Amino acid sequence: MPRRLDALDVTFLDEETSATPRQVMTLAVVAPGERPFDYDTLVQVVNERIGLVPRYRQRVAAVPGGIGSPVWVDDASFDLSYHVRRSALPSPGSNAALRELVSRLIARRLDLTRPLWEAYFIEGLEGGRCAVLIKSHQALVDGSVTVDLAQVLLDESAHDRDVPSDGWKPRSEPGGASLVAGSLVDAALDPRRAASRLRSGFDKVQARVGKVVQTLPVVGPVAADAPGPFSGRLSQHRRYVTVSTRLDQYRGVRDVHGGTVNDVILATIAGGIRGWMLTQAEPVSDKTRLRAMVPMSVAAPDGVPTSYGSTVRGHLLSLPVGETNPVVRLHQVSYALKAHRETGVAVAANTLASLPGFAPTTFHAVGARVAETQAHHPYDLIVTNVPGPQEPMFMGGAQIVETYPAIPLSHGRTLSIGITSYAGGVYYGLVADRQAVPEADILGQCLEEALAELVETASPTRQRAPRGGLAPVWDQHAPSVDDAGSTA
Repeated sequence: MPRRLDALDVTFLDEETSATPRQVMTLAVVAPGERPFDYDTLVQVVNERIGLVPRYRQRVAAVPGGIGSPVWVDDASFDLSYHVRRSALPSPGSNAALRELVSRLIARRLDLTRPLWEAYFIEGLEGGRCAVLIKSHQALVDGSVTVDLAQVLLDESAHDRDVPSDGWKPRSEPGGASLVAGSLVDAALDPRRAASRLRSGFDKVQARVGKVVQTLPVVGPVAADAPGPFSGRLSQHRRYVTVSTRLDQYRGVRDVHGGTVNDVILATIAGGIRGWMLTQAEPVSDKTRLRAMVPMSVAAPDGVPTSYGSTVRGHLLSLPVGETNPVVRLHQVSYALKAHRETGVAVAANTLASLPGFAPTTFHAVGARVAETQAHHPYDLIVTNVPGPQEPMFMGGAQIVETYPAIPLSHGRTLSIGITSYAGGVYYGLVADRQAVPEADILGQCLEEALAELVETASPTRQRAPRGGLAPVWDQHAPSVDDAGSTA
């Protein structure tokens, strides 16, 4: 019997609009190497590995009459060339041109009648580089049944990996009568789920009626008690901003001021948002705070996680954007996360970084899912921060030199921030509503300046502060396995 979508996946599909495309993305920049990496190579790699993630060849089929949740069925007309696409940048192929192209690509909705993913080979980057953008719908990647495609495309070496062909042939799609019968059987076996589905359908009708008469300035639930700088009406357009920094900078600040690498990253975000708000003449006082949803990885009860999704929880963090002193901001963030580290369930970041394949892409998707389950809480933005391997990774024999995540916007929240650490770098991917967040590029610059400000406080000319009792909770690459805790 086809696998049925769970309630959260159905919600993603039901609530998606042209202003809220529900897709998590990964942008990987590829360096030129001894072996050519081109569009045909990418198609070949995807074709070889897609059998490892069978759902990437399935589409969503609705049950007639909507009496049951949709199901996943094999796409009988699956066409890999439709999903793996080719694009190019005009010469000289600057990073700014790449960001502008990605901004437009991530704003486009996926075709819900086909398998819910796309990959773009982007050529023409200066220096002989190219890029690969992978878009996966939030209903597709749950971290349990399906991991992100990028996780299975990347290898630890440039050598080819032998992946046996799965000899895939699409199974016959069940007819309408069969889908209805299956839904009735499921309803008999799980009446609570059936009742929940009926309530969901009624709620959707009410929501649609409400939107017709809605006159409020914000679409969807308000992100905070009072409208903040990242709360507003979502448009159909996005702006994508990337920031590249070095891991050693965060380690240096941590070694002097204590806390963890994750604390330094979040303090950098607080300082960057503060700087941006000042440039936009937004009101900022010493009491100003923004609430961030920061999904955190936790250990399973028996210590053995059954899936990525089962070991991630939502964590609300108050970012001290009103604090003028960068070191005080860092200590406030460290103290706010102290409760998580003291639970005893925080996961060692080097454990996450050592997971097979390129797991950060899956954890970002799971983190975004967890944030959606907490959408009713009054928070201003989502921040996902995931550790990746510190050794270079390869795709089709070519080395990945940079990798940036992109987290979707929803519920009137106009900014999301994803961070991936990889091969000595810490890479930020900011998704902003193009109309609601003016000058998003300046926010990227403010993040760089906030980090530089923290690094300056840790310079050798400053007195070295003891680390005291602040044991690292989120040191992505500390040699000790006792360092625990992470965002996802």
